[in-house]
Amino acid sequence: MKDGPFGKDNRWLLPEGVGEVLPPDAARLERLRRALVDAFDRWGYELVMPPTIEYLESLLTGAGHDLDLQTFKLTDQLSGRMMGVRADMTPQAARIDAHKLKRDGPTRLCYIGTVLQTRPEGPASSRNPIQVGAELFGHAGVEADIEVISLMLESLRVAGIGGCHLDLGHVGIFRGLAAHADMGTEAENQLWDALQRKAVSEIDALLGALEISSPQRRMLRALAGLSGGVEVLDQANSVLADAPQSVHDAMRELWSIATSLERRLPDVALHFDLGELRGYAYHTGAVFAAFVPGHGEEVARGGRYDQIGRVFGRPRPATGFSADLKTLMALGEAAAEPERPGCVLAPWDDENALQKAVRRLRAEGTRVLWALPGQPAAGCGCDRRLVKRGGTWSVEPMTYEQS
Repeated sequence: MKDGPFGKDNRWLLPEGVGEVLPPDAARLERLRRALVDAFDRWGYELVMPPTIEYLESLLTGAGHDLDLQTFKLTDQLSGRMMGVRADMTPQAARIDAHKLKRDGPTRLCYIGTVLQTRPEGPASSRNPIQVGAELFGHAGVEADIEVISLMLESLRVAGIGGCHLDLGHVGIFRGLAAHADMGTEAENQLWDALQRKAVSEIDALLGALEISSPQRRMLRALAGLSGGVEVLDQANSVLADAPQSVHDAMRELWSIATSLERRLPDVALHFDLGELRGYAYHTGAVFAAFVPGHGEEVARGGRYDQIGRVFGRPRPATGFSADLKTLMALGEAAAEPERPGCVLAPWDDENALQKAVRRLRAEGTRVLWALPGQPAAGCGCDRRLVKRGGTWSVEPMTYEQS
């Protein structure tokens, strides 16, 4: 009798949205991981390896409601406290910066590791992505944002992903307008949700029900349409002329970031969306995401999230980005399988000269397989073999008769 779709006959099944990486993709993924770590190192970012599981209050510090829903939770059998499996490594990097390193100046950290999420973030997303990212702590200026955005785009280049365009926004614009209108938390959240969906009729209905001035209503409604090229910033300066100072400060930051990126990365297309509020409860300033043609979801994203270290005793300014290593591999070309020779088949023998020959070949970078007793040579993937001629072991092509 069968036990249903998840019974004894289907023990090989993985949970929905959870995947594994098999040969040769696992080797490609590892090459890309090494290339990115090396790139981060060249930019001065130090690698950290946080634990997969932590106490819940540490993992969810400053992260907002979305990350709480994405986190698997369990009880620690030793302490009785609630723990969580990390769904995002950014809070862990913030904890390390604030509590472990405690440096006074800017700190640059990077990481690569598997995270686990209760739900996929998109239709084609994984619940166990391999998150790669970098964070810059300790500098509040736009220069830090520009550096992190540049590093994000450099990471895509290292992965062999070209033709990307960059989306830029700033949560301080909506935050400043909402605070100036004094609309209340519930109304602010409803309006934020409608803006993300560009639901204009719903936005109009929400604003119409609020007791706010006509200029405030007009500026908030305008955010849904302030999307496009750099001309959007000129348009916004006019439409938001009556906005509070915090909004104009946010606009100036966007101008500075855009101007610098146009000089540093002239081949990258810039797109602005002043109603884009991804991670609104989490981010505090500029937000950004990279897209590539033919792929509907962002391939990398990030933003500024100041004060996240406050709970650890050090409220440091911070900005960073992250991506899924598996997505970068799937879309890129840098980790493609290189041209490489097959491997050398060595007979199973304890002879000292043979052992030395195998060690020498492996030290030179040659792949060597031991021919285990009873193992057929055919199908092992080897194109050469070690053969003893005149007392000396040498590598020769494997002939059809030998295999």
